[in-house]
Amino acid sequence: MDDVFELFTMTILKMSKLVQKIKSLEIHKFDLKAVHVMCLYHLRMHPDGMTASELCRQTLDDKAAISRAIAQLRERGYVLGDAGRHNAVVTLTEKGERLAQYVTERAAQAVAAGSADLTDEQRTLFYKTLLEICGNLEHYYRDLLRNQADPQEDV
Repeated sequence: MDDVFELFTMTILKMSKLVQKIKSLEIHKFDLKAVHVMCLYHLRMHPDGMTASELCRQTLDDKAAISRAIAQLRERGYVLGDAGRHNAVVTLTEKGERLAQYVTERAAQAVAAGSADLTDEQRTLFYKTLLEICGNLEHYYRDLLRNQADPQEDV
């Protein structure tokens, strides 16, 4: 394919949408949404708990979405803590730990399915390359912001 921009952007977008659909399908039976998957996953990775701000940084979701997700998880008995209080730490309950373990196991299965035809070396190179591309794009974006004067001057 000659159009590298299209290949890159469409493949990344398609993978992102597929991951969202998989998260939604996996969590739907618990009457939760994709945003809850990432909250549960990260809270499981941080057994001492996390603040809403920390969850925002880890999930790349905005504060309002995370606050709503935490409130819903708390109402269903999956977490303890009040996201509305400044710097309140949110932790998993036993029930939440069980669901988070399920989420983690299903995520591992999805990742394994996605990379099933890759060798360990290919998988390692893929993630190294993906992280490098992401870092380069972040750097490019920061440079654009710094160098941006009047965007309409160049048009």
